[in-house]
Amino acid sequence: MAKYFGKRLVIGLITLFALATITFFLMHAIPGSPFARETSKLPANVKEKLVEQYGLDKPVTEQYVRYLQNAVKGDFGTSLNRKGKAVSDIIMAGIPYTASLGLAAFFIALAVGILLGTISAFSKHQWVNNTVAFIATIGVSVPSFLLALLMMILFGVVLHCLPIVGLGTWRHYIMPATALALSPIAMISRLTKTSLTEVMKQDYMVLAKSKGTGQVMVIIRHALKNVLVPAVTYAGPLLATLLTGSFVVETLFSVPGIGAEFVTSVSKRDYTMIMALTIFYGAFIIICNIVTDLITALMDPRIRLK
Repeated sequence: MAKYFGKRLVIGLITLFALATITFFLMHAIPGSPFARETSKLPANVKEKLVEQYGLDKPVTEQYVRYLQNAVKGDFGTSLNRKGKAVSDIIMAGIPYTASLGLAAFFIALAVGILLGTISAFSKHQWVNNTVAFIATIGVSVPSFLLALLMMILFGVVLHCLPIVGLGTWRHYIMPATALALSPIAMISRLTKTSLTEVMKQDYMVLAKSKGTGQVMVIIRHALKNVLVPAVTYAGPLLATLLTGSFVVETLFSVPGIGAEFVTSVSKRDYTMIMALTIFYGAFIIICNIVTDLITALMDPRIRLK
């Protein structure tokens, strides 16, 4: 397992380096300047001083090497649009909002997805299966931002029962967390239903039921343990995605998280912020994937990590 972990860590570092490199040069290849709005009203000598201050007058390769040297030391520079504010401080201030919203959506998706999948697998009523299938279809076909807009109009504007700005109380989490969770709910419910259908046909499950054990206890003691393996495999990348923020949903609900910060930095060409968030996203997703593989291997001894 240590060998596997080391190999995945090396591959992750190489991937992160490639991601940072591609992002850096593509970012500088796009026409425009992060100071375009400011320099249009400033004298020529002030424009030159501003560009020189942030090292943007240097060749791109020199800027790249300098950035990597500083990034290795943990210095990601200051924001080009928020003068004097360190990029790392801005990210640390936004992480709690994104993490709390992401965790809320994650647990909703996991709980509701497994519940719906279990109900659909054992229900003998066609309307129950049709309802679960309908929810799964909506989750797959409707984008999270569209669902968020519909809920904002219905519950925020028409009914006035839920707040639509910020994350002040638990009620503020309902709409954005639901919008983020619907698509994962569809996937997890399908995985759970398929896995339960296959597991219940196994010999040891038939034996457990023949001993007189109730169906609910059979599911809890034997079936769910095996069903959780594919769910956890999907939950790892899902958790990474939700905890790194949903760009559009955070922007719609005015959540001051890193997802909305990324959208703002791209629109304003804040190079240092874009680079720092890209590296953060990449590193977090790589770590989550490695941890997911390790947990899956521990849950199922048949899986061998190589």
